[in-house]
Amino acid sequence: MTSNPRGVPTVPTIVLVGHGMVGQRFLEALAERGLTATHRVVVLCEEPRPAYDRVQLTSYFSGRTPEELSLTDVEFIKDHGIELYVGDPAEIIDRAARTVTARSGLTVEYDTLVLATGSYPFVPPVPGKDSDGCFVYRTIEDLLAIEAYARSRATTGAVVGGGLLGLEAAGALKGLGLATHIVEFAPRLMPVQVDEGGGAALLRTIEGMGLTVHTGTGTQEILADADGAVTGMKLSDGSQLATDIVVFSAGVRPRDQLARDCGLSVGERGGITVDEQCRTVADPHVFAIGECALAADGRVYGLVAPGYEQAETAAATIARDESAFTGADLSTKLKLLGVDVASFGDAHGATADCLDVVYSDARAGTYKKLVIGRGGELLGGILVGDADAYGTLRAFTGSVPPVSPEQLVLPAGSGGAVQLGPSALPDAAVICSCHNVSKGAIRGAVTDHSCTSVPEVKKCTKAGTGCGSCVKVLGQLVTAELEANGVEVDKGLCGCFAQTREELYEIALALRINSYQEMLDRYGRAGARGGDGCEICKPTVASIIASLAPTIGASGYVLDGEQAALQDSNDHFLANLQKNGSYSVVPRIPGGEITPEKLIVIGEVARDFGLYTKITGGQRIDLFGARVEQLPLIWARLVDAGFESGHAYGKALRTVKSCVGQTWCRYGVQDSVRMAIDLELRYRGLRSPHKLKSAVSGCARECAEAQSKDFGIIATAGGWNLYVGGNGGATPRHADLLAKDLSDAELVRLIDRFLMFYIRTADRLERTSVWLERIPGGLDHVRDVVVADSLGICGELESLMAAHVAGYRDEWATTINDPEKLGRFVSFVNAPDTPDPVVGFVPERDQIKPDLPLLTIGMRPQQPADVLEGSAQR
Repeated sequence: MTSNPRGVPTVPTIVLVGHGMVGQRFLEALAERGLTATHRVVVLCEEPRPAYDRVQLTSYFSGRTPEELSLTDVEFIKDHGIELYVGDPAEIIDRAARTVTARSGLTVEYDTLVLATGSYPFVPPVPGKDSDGCFVYRTIEDLLAIEAYARSRATTGAVVGGGLLGLEAAGALKGLGLATHIVEFAPRLMPVQVDEGGGAALLRTIEGMGLTVHTGTGTQEILADADGAVTGMKLSDGSQLATDIVVFSAGVRPRDQLARDCGLSVGERGGITVDEQCRTVADPHVFAIGECALAADGRVYGLVAPGYEQAETAAATIARDESAFTGADLSTKLKLLGVDVASFGDAHGATADCLDVVYSDARAGTYKKLVIGRGGELLGGILVGDADAYGTLRAFTGSVPPVSPEQLVLPAGSGGAVQLGPSALPDAAVICSCHNVSKGAIRGAVTDHSCTSVPEVKKCTKAGTGCGSCVKVLGQLVTAELEANGVEVDKGLCGCFAQTREELYEIALALRINSYQEMLDRYGRAGARGGDGCEICKPTVASIIASLAPTIGASGYVLDGEQAALQDSNDHFLANLQKNGSYSVVPRIPGGEITPEKLIVIGEVARDFGLYTKITGGQRIDLFGARVEQLPLIWARLVDAGFESGHAYGKALRTVKSCVGQTWCRYGVQDSVRMAIDLELRYRGLRSPHKLKSAVSGCARECAEAQSKDFGIIATAGGWNLYVGGNGGATPRHADLLAKDLSDAELVRLIDRFLMFYIRTADRLERTSVWLERIPGGLDHVRDVVVADSLGICGELESLMAAHVAGYRDEWATTINDPEKLGRFVSFVNAPDTPDPVVGFVPERDQIKPDLPLLTIGMRPQQPADVLEGSAQR
């Protein structure tokens, strides 16, 4: 408690300057210690919005909204009486008077001042850097500006910097449809995180995505036209690069100008100097945390996890608890342009007398290196392309793993590979580096605090609430600890069913149950019987029934009777719902082969209905912008021309991609187009736990990218090689070889067996890649079952597939020929002829795009007293 000049007690005030991720964590730490109840807390935020997840910033370009990125719970701010001023940065600090003055003129007296001003992007001092079309990549506002400029006047973009944010920025430009270049002065991408081998693997993968990389060269000048708009770049190697937009992502610098202006000491290369309690060395009333702080060990930490630790330390010190920040783990795991990249410990082998264990697969874009001490201890490592083992390996850093290093880097399914589970980790191993949560703390949450689920452990320990890379390991630890304590872990599908998806499949197959309601009434949990089910089990059981439809006497048409009510939004309308409420239509084009006449029909349909057209990655044409009442009219035109549903909306086979094969290509050794068409027509409409993708390459050059598919086929001089369990999606995985040199008949028979075994045993929404790694025995077990018939079920698997093939019906054609079903395709049931007024479009590049506001958040102070929540006076 302090007193004013008249001796009247006043509430001590904490002023936080900056409200980013670290600033928000500081507020939470204050609340946890009860300081928000005993202190007035004022936050001055420069950005026009409160704290958001800057780590996931690029996800904005994949559809995540600014609201979804927010880390600020308005109720938290309100409940703790925090005064949060957005868009009103601090401009003057008077340390003698202990006051902070904001841009709006608001002046606040403080007892404790915490600087969390973060960092600013470094822009090289090159001529032309201020030209129209030059941007930095740091805030949501930066992204909005980049998006608006790129969509209005750019076709080519360049990113200066090939580090973490540089690659994210490049991914954003590519996602906006720009031909994209990356310019990196260092000889490799991500020079801080990866070594030469890792950089080479990353380079091959990124170039394979269509981006152009220029390493070992710098930017000398930004070229502009007479109006001052960017037209190109001059590089240090003498070359020039034509570009319409330049994004600088060449590193960051601590934002320490406020500290400099008020006389606080800063480091030679920037950063506000602080001690181990995060208190500035020049003033005990002022703290600095996050990227603006130069820690006691002489380092500015640019990762969120150390910033969180500093926030905890500062809050603890203010609460007069003992705490110290003495350094932090710099391990990182990221997904850049869809590629997993991770480094941990002494990744570059700086420790004297160490050895490297390296596994590299250039074709798959995979690189793994472990740094091992002479005593066998794991010192660090680098993982590119496959970072699934990151959590386990990082936790073993500093100790001797229970198996040899070679076994840890070999890919799953290879002879000597060993996949260590979390149970092998010591209790001291840090599982969540964002919040410094150990395995022992997680076990304690289960054993000592009676947590019985991952959400409960998250709430108790904060593990898994940061970047999220530890959630998978967290779930395994929680399950293992519950089972070790004798607690029966509920592995049921949901609250309605105690059985797993695999068990429900077996029940439906054995008892010929072809109704969801019958399944629920007979096998649902006691409280669920006679009810309506839930959003988890309804589509899951619907998928099982659809997969087994011909065998168990059910309709394979998903809009028949009870089935219609079980589908999700996409299956409800046999089309993919888009962000503005319109739908996309994807006709099947088997193998990517199409006649000129059919191409003309697609063009005419797109023109007549005003649809946006896009060639997909699976060799199809996507038609966007259809209103729900237009869908049957579009399908009728396409069906008349010989097209059918491509099932882009369902958990079913999507495409079988192909190269041109031996018919046209001088390298081809088999007819890949014919095989792709045969396979796509055979497996079309096959409902499964998750979507299925396939490809057929006519030779080992692999132009169809078959090894990134759920099942992929590569031609050899002796027949076909079959690969399974690949995935090019959110968690890329290289497919494993199941069998080689197969005849046409052998290939089809093995695919039949593989797909039906996967459908039979996989969990809900489980891709083949995840299933293959989860199922006991992995690839070897699957090979024993589907090739050697070790379980004696291959005959049954083949008959199930034969029944599917014989019972296939096109869902579009079935729908347009059923007047009753057509009644569902309206925007408003009570006004069927009225189109949805919310569905709107604006022109772009001679086509259309959804008419959506770029930003729906607005919190900008108009007067000094404009506060988001809380009270200006306490």
